Amino acid sequence: MAQILETRRDSFTISNDPARLDMDAICDLLSRTYWANTRPREKTELGVVNSLTFGVYDGVKQIGVARIITDYSIAAYLCDVVIHEDYRGRGLGKWLVETIFNHPDLIEVRRWLLATDDAKGLYERHGFVQLPEAEKWMQKFRPFKGE
Repeated sequence: MAQILETRRDSFTISNDPARLDMDAICDLLSRTYWANTRPREKTELGVVNSLTFGVYDGVKQIGVARIITDYSIAAYLCDVVIHEDYRGRGLGKWLVETIFNHPDLIEVRRWLLATDDAKGLYERHGFVQLPEAEKWMQKFRPFKGE
């Protein structure tokens, strides 16, 4: 279990405290994305519970989320990073990613992976590059029932 940390900026808080997560807000946020808009709620709930999940809050209202699937040593997969559209353009996504990479339990993870169609610039600022040997990587994809 990762250390629970919170950081504040103005009225906003980023926290990885599972007790603060609002599953209704998370599912709503993800339903607005191109990558998770058809994901069944029960799959999102299971994913959140089995990941290191960070929430972004305006007061007590959850307005952002990011999940990390990791062994805390060798590999981490950053996924489901989203800020509610009413709060975009305020640097909250950048702050969220910085907070994740500076979490003491993640700071020494060797390899980080992610997939994005529209936020490459955000991640390039944090040292991400296109996979240089993409031909070595493989995937096995199973669509959810009904997809």
